Amino acid sequence: MSDKLHKTKGLVLRTVKYGETSIIVTIFTELFGVQTYLVNGVRSSSKKGTGKAGLFQPAALLDLVVYHNELKQLNRIREFKWAILYQTIFSDVPKNAVALFMVELLTKCLRQPESNPELFQFTEDCFLQLDQQQGTVMANLPLFFALHLPVHFGFRMTDNHSEDESYLDLKEGQFSMEHPGHPYFLDGMQAAVTSQLLKVMQPEELDQIRLHHDFRRQLLHQLELYYALHIPDFGTLKTLPVLREVLG
Repeated sequence: MSDKLHKTKGLVLRTVKYGETSIIVTIFTELFGVQTYLVNGVRSSSKKGTGKAGLFQPAALLDLVVYHNELKQLNRIREFKWAILYQTIFSDVPKNAVALFMVELLTKCLRQPESNPELFQFTEDCFLQLDQQQGTVMANLPLFFALHLPVHFGFRMTDNHSEDESYLDLKEGQFSMEHPGHPYFLDGMQAAVTSQLLKVMQPEELDQIRLHHDFRRQLLHQLELYYALHIPDFGTLKTLPVLREVLG
């Protein structure tokens, strides 16, 4: 089977150096899902390579022309350029911390190289909103992303919160009337705010949800636990301690 050329958008997840001048980059593509590519010469000091490695930093959104062969674990990129040139994500420290958190969370969820255009659209939109928004929307975006991402992986939370059903069972992903028989649950304000965030459909609406930074940190920790309960070998999020600090 020959390698065919395809145009696709992609979100850079991870880059590692390879040899003297090349990189191996993991990209979540719109057409093929998560893919790994070898990119030659982008770290060279020649005129041809100067500055090109910067396009492959995590969270970058690129327009790509790629060779694709399903039998290969490592494909190649023929052409690449910015799909969106962010105004703030790479220069603003808090925004960059949010972006890296979102990249890590997405990476831990993406296990198979399957096309998922709806997930790509949701992810792209969240990064564009992060680049454009400030203040409360930006600070709440990690919670929004973490709560709505599971929709695309089959373990979404059911928002059936009410005065009677006020316990959020993290194992079951739904609210219940009775105290769960295990320690993995939210109640009180944490359960109510989670329900509020689940109702948000567009990131701009996050401006209406004002939270204290300590509360936001605690809820992010609980959502990390939620993912660990539903994704095998999830581990912990290395970006979360940094995010907690900068969102203070």
